[in-house]
Amino acid sequence: MKVLLYAEGLKTIGKSGLGKAISHQMKALENEKINYTLNPHDDYDILHINTWFLKSYFVAKKAKRKGKKIVYHAHSTEEDYRNGFILAKQTSKFIKWWLIKCYSLGDVIVTPTLYSKRLLQEYKGLENKKIYAISNGVELDFFKKDKKYGEEFRTKYGYSEDDKVIIGIGLYIERKGIVDFVELAKRMPEYQFIWFGYSPLVAATSPVKKAVNTKLNNLTFAGYVERDMIRAALNGCDLYLFPTLEETEGIPIIEAIACGTDAIVRDIPIFEDWLEDGKNVYKAKDVDEFELKIKDFLNGKRKSVAKNAYSIAEERDQKNIGKQLKEVYQTIMK
Repeated sequence: MKVLLYAEGLKTIGKSGLGKAISHQMKALENEKINYTLNPHDDYDILHINTWFLKSYFVAKKAKRKGKKIVYHAHSTEEDYRNGFILAKQTSKFIKWWLIKCYSLGDVIVTPTLYSKRLLQEYKGLENKKIYAISNGVELDFFKKDKKYGEEFRTKYGYSEDDKVIIGIGLYIERKGIVDFVELAKRMPEYQFIWFGYSPLVAATSPVKKAVNTKLNNLTFAGYVERDMIRAALNGCDLYLFPTLEETEGIPIIEAIACGTDAIVRDIPIFEDWLEDGKNVYKAKDVDEFELKIKDFLNGKRKSVAKNAYSIAEERDQKNIGKQLKEVYQTIMK
């Protein structure tokens, strides 16, 4: 059994969550000793396709004609596309039509969560497809709690031991909640806020451009950094803030949990099945509630719940993801 892991424009998307997901797939297949290639010109038995751009569609169509088995990985939905870049709201219905056209080429569909599975099952044209919910996973051998990593982060960015540091991670898109992140930095000058991640502002909405250009003494935009620094930041911060408005999973929250970092996430449907307010994370519906819970947590009025969340990361360990993908491959080969 040989798998073609295909992702269009991998160099471009490599710094995004999708890029991380594909990297995780490679390691997952290696763990299970599954033979794979990234070259669409190689021979293969199964096409595992991760992107929905035009070239991807034709790669899938060609595989279909040749009688290859196809696993279409649905990382995107209309819902998470809609609140992204400029013109996203105006084009979301077309994108939904195109996603259905692409995903329907799969013998099966894989998507990261039960939430995204439910969304896809409601799309006309996909309701009869076999859909598997398999996490994008986390490398527990890499993302782990270690004091020395946290010290590296604080030294790098000039934070003292007494500074209360809140981090955010994501592209410069409205859906990630970056506008609210900046508003919270304005409201709480007593805390340090730092955002990791980057995408060209030319494609960003006006509120995002304004947010990223905000100058505050307690606000830092660190840009894109390698995952070593993300691990260091998650170990060195006091709180991970995830004000996202929509996700199909959200890899950074799993990485935060793996590092033993307390988190406050937005109270949205994606997190209903696996994150519980006050038990393994804290949740907030809007900026006012984020502000209240941040202050309560950093002032000691809310206890740490990070230890309670660790089992979530264990379930999504890369080694388990490889086993689940192998089962899907074996099923469609039969």
